[in-house]
Amino acid sequence: MAELSAIDTQISPVEKFREYLATRGKRLTREREFIVEYVFSTHEHFDSDQLVKRLDENNDGISVSRATVYRTLKQLVKAGLLRKVARPNGRDVYEHDYGYPQHDHLVCNKCGTLIEFHNDEISTIVEQLAAAEGFITSSHRLEVYGLCRDCSKPQRKRHKKLELM
Repeated sequence: MAELSAIDTQISPVEKFREYLATRGKRLTREREFIVEYVFSTHEHFDSDQLVKRLDENNDGISVSRATVYRTLKQLVKAGLLRKVARPNGRDVYEHDYGYPQHDHLVCNKCGTLIEFHNDEISTIVEQLAAAEGFITSSHRLEVYGLCRDCSKPQRKRHKKLELM
């Protein structure tokens, strides 16, 4: 499947987050800004513990507490910059929601692999279903669970003599 590309946005993720915080009477601290810049420097899925570790490794002289990371991630989701994707192992991951096109996921129940995809037919069906119910959509989210290509391959049988050992 083709990798999803970033789309042009009017304002940067940092500025969008600054605006969101201002509407709640909060300010964009140096630590929060560092987190947002780091998160949006690449497009990859990550969990909160991975982010804490990466920020410690790439701190540029800025110390960010685990609690600040957790609170900031929660705020980034509320601001519409990130979204959480459930994983079968219970370790939810985050991904960019701002600056990336609408897309859905295939999630492997065994290894946890996430495969992103966009399908216009699914979007059309969702819009048709919503219209039939008089429902106005703002977005949709589809996560399909199963086994990825590697995990669904039949296991290779061992030679019968090796089974006796």
